[in-house]
Amino acid sequence: MNKPHPVLGDPCPKSAVGHGVGLAGLLGLVAWTLLGWHYGMDGPYAGMTAIFACGIPMVLWSLLVDRVHRNPTTGIDWDGTPRPLRDISDISLVKLTGLWATWGGLAILYCVARWYWDGGYRFAMQMFGAAAPWLLALSIPYVLWLDRRLVEPRDAAYAFGQWVIGGAAGRADKALVANHLRAWGVKGFFLAFMISIVPANFANVIHWNPAQVVANPVNLANFLITAMFLIDVAFATVGYMLTMRPLDAHIRTANPYMAGWVAALICYPPFVLMGPGGPLDYHHGTAEWSYWLAGNSAGQWLVGGILVALTGIYAWATVAFGLRFSNLTHRGILTHGPYRWTRHPAYLSKNLFWWISTVPFLVTSDSLIDMVRNTVTLAVVSGVYYWRARTEEQHLGSDPAYRDYSDWMARNGWVPRLVAAVTGRKARPAVLQPAE
Repeated sequence: MNKPHPVLGDPCPKSAVGHGVGLAGLLGLVAWTLLGWHYGMDGPYAGMTAIFACGIPMVLWSLLVDRVHRNPTTGIDWDGTPRPLRDISDISLVKLTGLWATWGGLAILYCVARWYWDGGYRFAMQMFGAAAPWLLALSIPYVLWLDRRLVEPRDAAYAFGQWVIGGAAGRADKALVANHLRAWGVKGFFLAFMISIVPANFANVIHWNPAQVVANPVNLANFLITAMFLIDVAFATVGYMLTMRPLDAHIRTANPYMAGWVAALICYPPFVLMGPGGPLDYHHGTAEWSYWLAGNSAGQWLVGGILVALTGIYAWATVAFGLRFSNLTHRGILTHGPYRWTRHPAYLSKNLFWWISTVPFLVTSDSLIDMVRNTVTLAVVSGVYYWRARTEEQHLGSDPAYRDYSDWMARNGWVPRLVAAVTGRKARPAVLQPAE
């Protein structure tokens, strides 16, 4: 039996996001970064402006071109007559209670957790403090407007509001309450982290000058890598900010599995295990790739080019999300861009980058112990990302769209087919069990 043609006879499932929205955001980000580079605007507020330069074009593209607000997955009825305000005022009041209680809980967490007042996190707290009055004021008309048009306004925020009020706690949907808390836990944790690193990433690009960039292949590679890390951070920050139903970018579900949370959180501060001095620090006695290739121009061009390509794939994997990037959540299934090669292009490219750039089996200390330790530790780090990928598949496996995509990827994806060719074993679809 002939295998179906990967394009004509076996089309890839439709992606929840198109290419246009990411390209719009990329153009806006690049334009502002070039302006900042020209005028030397390297301050934290210039960095935050880059987020708006990236996000606003994506919002406009999403609404005016992709018309995502019309997607049935928003849960919004645009064609029917909006409910009278008097019919939804009680629902909206309960929902606002839940929303404000959630924000209050996050504020208390930020106050208690000491790390939120050190380094870049302090800037993030300043941004949250400045935004808080505006969010409180705007949430009232937004919730009232949205509840008049939602097919089912009694959502997770409403269920949490019921639980907070107490008198209706017995009627609150516990599953919705749990999903609400998980979703806001994700947003509260990761948005603070992303905002804390935005200014430094923007400044790292602005501090380069053209003469430095073109001085040698190492500088050129490092500049391009730095610029693509900025792209990744900017798009991720926008994604955590704009979890909104009218943009069809709301969180459908947050990962309900403890293993998924553990695997993700140990990769980020303050829980990160891979940082300097951490149990999974693989940099003992190592040097950057450029150290080992000093004086070898051809090698610098080759390895630098590979690292730039890997970082490009990593950044592209984030750009492909458009407005929807987020760890530990389901916000629609992507099947375009690098997600046509493998289900986890960011994890794959990131880990290959670490192996090539760090070269853990080469050390300046001439210590066999350091060589073995670094190599094994980096292998464990790669194993952590494999673990993250599996927990994400377990979570997304509850969506038939992801199961269709996973099956298609096993038949047609470049990476599964390459692995099959190398190992001699036929690629098989991943076994995904729907979440209960």
